[in-house]
Amino acid sequence: MRAQEKRAVEAVTDHLAGLDRVPDALSLAQVVGTALGATGCAFTIAGRRHQWGNGAERWHTQPVACDGEEQALLSVAPETAGPVDALAAALGPPLLAMRLAAETDRLRRDGDAAARELVDDRWRTTVEMEQERRSLERDLHDGAQHHLVALKMSMALVEHTGATEERLAQLESKLDAAEKALTDTAAGILPIPLSTEGLAGALAAELAAHSDVTLDTTGFRRRYPPLVESTVYFACLEAVNNAHKHAPGAAIAVVVRDTTRGLEFGVSDDGPGFAATHARLPNLSARMATVGGTIDIRSSPGQGTTITGCVPR
Repeated sequence: MRAQEKRAVEAVTDHLAGLDRVPDALSLAQVVGTALGATGCAFTIAGRRHQWGNGAERWHTQPVACDGEEQALLSVAPETAGPVDALAAALGPPLLAMRLAAETDRLRRDGDAAARELVDDRWRTTVEMEQERRSLERDLHDGAQHHLVALKMSMALVEHTGATEERLAQLESKLDAAEKALTDTAAGILPIPLSTEGLAGALAAELAAHSDVTLDTTGFRRRYPPLVESTVYFACLEAVNNAHKHAPGAAIAVVVRDTTRGLEFGVSDDGPGFAATHARLPNLSARMATVGGTIDIRSSPGQGTTITGCVPR
């Protein structure tokens, strides 16, 4: 064994004897490099290089083994400082401990990251479930409720005019429509006309049974993404439902059109109106917000009510 290598082994032994924990790779590299009289010393442990000194010259690199398994790489500069077989043998146990510590730390970090990802996934799942719940709630409110309001109006009419065979048949038809709307909404199915004929066709099919509602889609000349069309469809139905509930007997006009701003709609009635200073429709507003849209309510006593909405291009 060369004198310099012997000094390095002794320096490593003294350094380790004074420690009560796993040695620091950079400090150990400094001890080895200084004892060898090298310009640089480095350990590559678990894929990470810990280097002391500049080592501008060519490096000598050799493996460090313990229990028959390679634990790290020892590099010294200049190249003429190696080989250092006896030193590598002495470094086997401490580098084994350092490799295990490094891998344990990596596993801990991976575990922490996996735990954070799991928490994030659970949070995202919770948020998505809440969004789905709110979406289902809005669809039930805006779609199925439309049929239930129509059914309630027909029942009131039967109550006042008598249960003729024709009236009972109409009630049965409206009840079937309400049941289908509830079933389809719970299954996440859009109304067939909305899927096949688009927004204009779906509104025409849905509002045709209401003699007090007129629909104008002459200014609507293009198709929009399904989410946008379904949002405006349900928003129009909710606005019509509100008019039926709060302005019974009033004439209702629904207008859907393309403008330079985007897809716009308006639902107006000539009912009693109200002081709209603080009027809010949170359900409708939340629905429109899902596609970046907005709504506006204009009303005053004796002047009717108009609800307008816009989904920007």
